[in-house]
Amino acid sequence: MGIIERIKEIEAEMARTQKNKATEYHLGQLKAKIAKLRTQLLEPPKGSSGGGDGFEVTKYGHGRVALIGFPSVGKSTLLTMLTGTHSEAASYEFTTLTCIPGVIHYNGTKIQLLDLPGIIEGASEGKGRGRQVIAVAKSSDLVLMVLDASKSEGHRQILTKELEAVGLRLNKRPPQIYFKKKKTGGISFNTTAPLTRIDEKLSYQILHEYKIHNAEVLFREDATVDDFIDVIEGNRKYIKCVYVYNKIDVVGIDDVDRLARQPNSIVISCNLKLNLDRLLARMWDEMGLVRVYSKPQGQQPDFDEPFVLSADRGGCTVEDFCNHVHRTLVKDMKYALVWGTSARHYPQHCGLAHRLEDEDVVQIVKKKEREEGGRGRFKTHSNAPARIADREKKAPLKQ
Repeated sequence: MGIIERIKEIEAEMARTQKNKATEYHLGQLKAKIAKLRTQLLEPPKGSSGGGDGFEVTKYGHGRVALIGFPSVGKSTLLTMLTGTHSEAASYEFTTLTCIPGVIHYNGTKIQLLDLPGIIEGASEGKGRGRQVIAVAKSSDLVLMVLDASKSEGHRQILTKELEAVGLRLNKRPPQIYFKKKKTGGISFNTTAPLTRIDEKLSYQILHEYKIHNAEVLFREDATVDDFIDVIEGNRKYIKCVYVYNKIDVVGIDDVDRLARQPNSIVISCNLKLNLDRLLARMWDEMGLVRVYSKPQGQQPDFDEPFVLSADRGGCTVEDFCNHVHRTLVKDMKYALVWGTSARHYPQHCGLAHRLEDEDVVQIVKKKEREEGGRGRFKTHSNAPARIADREKKAPLKQ
């Protein structure tokens, strides 16, 4: 029996099992088995070199956005309108067969936009080049799930299920669970919050399913069984997602209003060029890019070429800004002068841990190198031991 057949058999067993207090341990073990099998499904076959016929493109710009959706929902048209890059669009499905990159120039930054082939139900099992598409989505900073406003709402659930089956968690934060394997000592289980959806016995059974008998486990929140399995697997990607409903010009105004009020959703029309500027602004807010302008000492700030920071790519502190400029600047920095919304007053003296905000101006003040010998009889330091350095005889002043 293959891996896919075993997964379907376990899913069928879970579907016919009643959910109550007596069966929660059995269901937890079945969920762990499915997670293990899906991880094996994504691994390359034994004996292969690991390389595949993927279509990964080189990262470019200050951020990466992936377009994911069913065939013929308008992904290629949206890429052409936002970036100017030509992507073939036609009335038949699977027009796009490979990954087509484009660049959006917005607010002085460069954002890479990827048009991916349409995925279908069963993509997590490899249907329709689904694995390659999802692999590219994992390397993105933001996912735009393009949906057809005139079709059923079930497309959103199908796509979300396919992405979650391969370890992509949309609009979720990592669970507050500390987990570390050990060589000896058994399993240490602790919690700082009351648990209502998982207990110590169920945690032990899940760990034994993974053949883990020595580990430290600490729950900092009321997590679920799925959250605990995600932490044990350790290969989950938590990524932001915006649901983009295209073709709103073919549905009624009531449906448009209902879709626009859903969380993390935005409505557009590529045919009539409606609401595209709002889509760009929403992408900018979700990616959290921070533009920082450098100011050389005694000169005006350079507003032409900002340094772009983000929490997903390193961080947004003064130390991260120094690393962007040059890797040795952190050692030479004495303090930083900051102008902008993150400063309490202008300018504010800040250290390496200060968190910068969008459109801040930063001037780095370096440490001064001390002269080796000082000047005349007033030299600043001595090479003698500390106990006699203050009694060292100075040279007489020249007449």
